[in-house]
Amino acid sequence: MDYKQTLNLPKTDFPMRGNLPKREPEMLQRWQQLKLEEKLAAAGKGKPTFTLHDGPPYANGHIHIGHALNKILKDIIIKSKRMQGFHAPYVPGWDCHGLPIELKVDQKLGKQKREMSKSQIRKECRNYAREWVSIQSEEFQRLGIFGDWQHPYLTMTDGYEAATARELARFAERGGLFKGKKPVHWCSSCVTALAEAEVEYADHSSPSIYVKFRFNGELPDELREVVGDKPLDFVIWTTTPWTIPANLGICLNPALDYVVVESGDELLVLAEGLRQNVMQALGREDGKVIATFDAGLFERQTCRHPLYARDSLIILGDHVTLEAGTGCVHTAPGHGMDDYIVGLKYGLEVYNPVDDYGRYRDDLELFGGMKVAEANGAVNDKLNEVGALLQASNISHSYPHCWRCKKPIIFRATEQWFISMEANELRQKALTAIDQVEWIPHWGRDRIYNMIENRPDWCISRQRSWGVPITACYCSKCGHALADGRTMHHIADQFEEGGSDIWFEKEASELLPEGTVCPECGGDEFRKETDILDVWFDSGVSQAAVVEPHPQLQYPADLYLEGSDQHRGWFHSSLLAALGARDRVPYKAVLTHGFVLDQNGRPMSKSAGNVIAPEKVIKQYGAEILRLWVATQDYRDDNRVGDDILKQVSEAYRRIRNTARYILGNIHDFDPETDLVATDDMLEIDRWALSRLAALTERMKRAYDEYQFHVLYHAVHNFCSVDLSSFYLDVLKDRLYTAPAKSLERRSAQTAMYRILDAMTRWIAPVLSFTADEIWTELPGEREESVHLAEFPASFDELRNLDLEERYSRLLQLRSAISKALEEARNAKLIGHSLDARVTLAAATGPWRKLAEDYRNELATLCIVSQAELVEELTDGKASDEIPELVIRIDKAEGEKCERCWNYSQSVGEEEARPTVCRRCREALDA
Repeated sequence: MDYKQTLNLPKTDFPMRGNLPKREPEMLQRWQQLKLEEKLAAAGKGKPTFTLHDGPPYANGHIHIGHALNKILKDIIIKSKRMQGFHAPYVPGWDCHGLPIELKVDQKLGKQKREMSKSQIRKECRNYAREWVSIQSEEFQRLGIFGDWQHPYLTMTDGYEAATARELARFAERGGLFKGKKPVHWCSSCVTALAEAEVEYADHSSPSIYVKFRFNGELPDELREVVGDKPLDFVIWTTTPWTIPANLGICLNPALDYVVVESGDELLVLAEGLRQNVMQALGREDGKVIATFDAGLFERQTCRHPLYARDSLIILGDHVTLEAGTGCVHTAPGHGMDDYIVGLKYGLEVYNPVDDYGRYRDDLELFGGMKVAEANGAVNDKLNEVGALLQASNISHSYPHCWRCKKPIIFRATEQWFISMEANELRQKALTAIDQVEWIPHWGRDRIYNMIENRPDWCISRQRSWGVPITACYCSKCGHALADGRTMHHIADQFEEGGSDIWFEKEASELLPEGTVCPECGGDEFRKETDILDVWFDSGVSQAAVVEPHPQLQYPADLYLEGSDQHRGWFHSSLLAALGARDRVPYKAVLTHGFVLDQNGRPMSKSAGNVIAPEKVIKQYGAEILRLWVATQDYRDDNRVGDDILKQVSEAYRRIRNTARYILGNIHDFDPETDLVATDDMLEIDRWALSRLAALTERMKRAYDEYQFHVLYHAVHNFCSVDLSSFYLDVLKDRLYTAPAKSLERRSAQTAMYRILDAMTRWIAPVLSFTADEIWTELPGEREESVHLAEFPASFDELRNLDLEERYSRLLQLRSAISKALEEARNAKLIGHSLDARVTLAAATGPWRKLAEDYRNELATLCIVSQAELVEELTDGKASDEIPELVIRIDKAEGEKCERCWNYSQSVGEEEARPTVCRRCREALDA
């Protein structure tokens, strides 16, 4: 007789065989056919709302691994909130305006651009952005991201542009918008001002010069006798010689001590705290301090500019430090924010001799028409010629670069539109609001707080074409800027119907309210502002353009989630935009993730050849592996990814998948409606497994609540590997395969496995979205069409049994000690499979003896051996290293091998009709 046919062997013809790159698109198609997104929306009606507001990625190029990390994190949270009983709609968005798209379109159009109007060029930009929105949308959906992909928000739609213009109007009517001449970050290559968030810092080699400014004022009485008739020189240091032509002052710190140093024939003025460093840099060892004085003695005195026939005013400022330089700071109000601020105090002109393209204006004496990037050498040569250059060298230091073209930028004073940080107490409101928000991780609070506390006014104007226009007009007669709330709201209403392109298509008279006149001179002819809004203003007002009016979202959003660089980007602009226009905080919590590095911890770059594209990972491993990789990371730090790491993640995925597949194979004939065994009637080891499931449930709930997905991953992986595969399912095989099909022993095991897999499938669904739904379709019993329409399992507190878990923890220690002895016997060729063995144990009186006695009948099953015996004393055994009180002996099992269960038993052969099976199997066959 073929006894294999009488075994309850697992079903193996499930489709769960991996091949994710092929099967995932099939699952995506299934979700579309189910109209799953519509059903999720319908299922959320009447439930409390959770709003995660999507920070818009830029619509330019294929998604990268950082995009994948960000979107998958958001998707995990959205799906988990839905399964926790929330209505959690996800409205994806795209940032569609700005310089990168405009530059790409410029390259595409080439010379043709010269013959096109601004409106025509903007339409090309719009088409370009729309194309990439479509591509990126498909790429995000391929990752298994759920969302309202048919109705995303785009910053370039008519409604959004109108909302952006309205928010600007709100700033205007509240007095927060103004135009002024200030130094701003300026990219001469892109020919536009840059926001703080558009500036990157990188190492750069710059000239380092020390320059003498000859004092030409009246010496204070305290120094007249010491200095006498000798000339006195204030020494400045700078790494931007090109700004020397714009120098209007020298700034000292009133809290520092200053000295006059005699060196050869020269008398040099320096801060005492920097004297040694400066003299060493100048290569002078003969410096002698002949006087010490307070900076205030020279306030409002003058030095002679070394190159031009004008004076440089000596002024005082707290920004002067002893970190570098001389303590006498070269001050050019048109080329530095500190210089600008202190210059205002002393009435210095905001002088800027540099044009939009980074050239000195033609009327600048000595250097007119020269590019500032090439002027450093010329300025140094002239300083040296007139005897003002003390020393010149080069240094490598961190220097601001443009985020897009990657070229060094300059500080340059220009006429720009600003949002005041002081009007309506915007700065203080923002600092107060920061402490009302939950920052995850907590250091995010300090980071954005320090940025807001020290930031200058927000420069919101850009000298480009592709963006929302600043809806101000200028009187043609007197030049007065018309930027009041009433006028700007009127224009915003027109954007609602025709988009912002009408600004470039219509005359000012067609856009302004009828009868508009200049409040200054009464003129009725106007010209339009040509600048557009900073794209960070565009995205910053998304809380007003998207969250507030959307019927499915709630304001403020429960969560913003982006990379850590957004403390100075979207988190920052959203906070200022919301508070400045509405006195409201846009978010309750802000969660940040780190950057993605290669597996060696290096930043990814095309030049280094270490870029890993999501598309490549999906084709090789499947999107599910990318999703699981995200869950393995403590994403709050920087995250590493590479082939070796992805292979490890794939192995972990196989462990989880194979666990599910094994359980499904063994419950194929189980109907939870009729076969579920009550918990109290289940076998003890099955109740232990459910207790471990209850423990897992507690960890999973906490992990989802705290957004700690790496904790979630480790909990599931360890549960599958340690609790299930390495112990419970291993021990269960004999009972599952050999017990009568409908026996309590087998149904008890199936009940435990069913409940475990049902719960685990729900828990992993937000992360392993494809796999979980595949498991869900194979689970027995009536259930929702998709696991994503189900909720997380309720609490399993009633299944938790800490005493039972503690006993089994010690049983596992006992099993481990026996397993080690079995391995030694296997190496000695005494046995092959563990079922070939007979285990004899002896334990001293005490807890280990008591445990072994309590489980003497289960020891063989727990250790997967044919026989196990507990004796009083064992003289020829070996003491366990793990449990010294335990002595173990391994022998060849007694009896013959049962052809059905493979256990050795002396009962094999007792019955002539079935001579090759043991008594237990004969009873099962009879049943």
